[in-house]
Amino acid sequence: MYAIIQTGGKQYKVQVGDTVFVEKLPVAEGENVDFDVLMLQNDAGVQVGAPVVEGVKVQGKVLGHGKGQKIIVFKYKAKKNYRKKQGHRQPFTKVEITKIG
Repeated sequence: MYAIIQTGGKQYKVQVGDTVFVEKLPVAEGENVDFDVLMLQNDAGVQVGAPVVEGVKVQGKVLGHGKGQKIIVFKYKAKKNYRKKQGHRQPFTKVEITKIG
């Protein structure tokens, strides 16, 4: 059984026991978080929501927060002596999927 959830503007295919890195959530470490289900596939078949499947939630446990790898943003204009170097690390939340249903 798997489900498609949406959080932070992105969609994730998850199963029980999966660990996913999602956009940072305002939830403390060790707490549970619920996600709406866009699509559910189980023994009975496939259920597609409009926009979400009614009565079905995916529950996860927050394992921690962190920052991703550094991305270098380099702006440059030829012959104008303009160079600008910036770095960025995207914050994330690590979530373990504990229950679908």
